Amino acid sequence: MSFYHWQDDDLLLDCHLQPGAKRAEFAGQHGERLKIRISAPPVDGKANDALIRFLADAFAVSRQQVSLLSGQNSRQKRLRIQTPRQLPAELGIQRR
Repeated sequence: MSFYHWQDDDLLLDCHLQPGAKRAEFAGQHGERLKIRISAPPVDGKANDALIRFLADAFAVSRQQVSLLSGQNSRQKRLRIQTPRQLPAELGIQRR
């Protein structure tokens, strides 16, 4: 099993979020999930907002094209990235 799969042209990511880190970065895998470090604290949705900004930049899409499907109040999250324009090489994601 992988931390991502495609649904038509959209990319679904299963992530493990580590808020309060020194910097935002992809940090390998955490079990079956992609580990992402975010500097924002897990308070009042700040970490979720920072995660969406980070992923929008990484996949070259607008923030409106990144949606949190599940895990609003959890470190375990599922996100949809609508029609990503680029795929970060370090993630090894293959287009269908």
